[in-house]
Amino acid sequence: MILECLQCPIRLALGLFVYVLLAALGGPAAYAETTTRLDAIVAGRTLRVGLTEDYRPFSFADASGKVEGLDVDMAMSLAQSLGVKLDIVKTSWSALKSDLEANSFDIAMGGITITLDRQKVGMFSNPVFSSGKTPITHCGDEPKYETLATIDQPGVHVIVNPGGTNERFDRAHLRKATIVQWSDNATIFDALVEGKADLMITDAVETRVQAKLHPGVLCPVHPDAPFDHSELAYWMPPDPIFAAYVNQWLNLLDLSGERQAILARWMP
Repeated sequence: MILECLQCPIRLALGLFVYVLLAALGGPAAYAETTTRLDAIVAGRTLRVGLTEDYRPFSFADASGKVEGLDVDMAMSLAQSLGVKLDIVKTSWSALKSDLEANSFDIAMGGITITLDRQKVGMFSNPVFSSGKTPITHCGDEPKYETLATIDQPGVHVIVNPGGTNERFDRAHLRKATIVQWSDNATIFDALVEGKADLMITDAVETRVQAKLHPGVLCPVHPDAPFDHSELAYWMPPDPIFAAYVNQWLNLLDLSGERQAILARWMP
């Protein structure tokens, strides 16, 4: 009963949003003639979620090939709220935009940074996580790479996965350092451990996870004070009705405590 009362303002807000949207579209008659993505998902009884399966703790494949992670749990929760089955569609950072435009999935999850370029071709949910770019390096070398100025030096090798915001950050800020592209994001930290590069610049949350997986070997550099700040969210093809549903689902997950439980299960 208490939970239902807490949800009332959210339901009212969502109702008002849909009313205004219907008016903008030409009223209920115009809406009735338009099949939304939400309609299609429910009718098809399947939610297609795009995941790169290579970004801990959001989504990754274990040794047996099973995909798990924070956003796998979140995707399952979203599918259950819709009363449909979950279909995970493997994508990649370099193909993420083209896959979204090709309607390969209904929503992309898995630690996607909100950018204006991405906003031009799709809709983002409300932010689900805040982060920022920071280095991770071999333990003991942290003082060498505390600033972009000390990183951007001849002889410094920075490893990066192509096609995402990590590469965009490196290309924008590094002129003298050597950028080493590593195509397999699932093994990129193994390459760093093996000395294929001096450091990697990635989201602070990932540096914490990888430091935990490689104790005493890899260490994050000031993860609490990253070089920039960004927000992660879920990315969808343009459809305000489905986006409103996703945001309402996120609100209810917060009210119930389910999202906090999922975060606690996966965050270091």
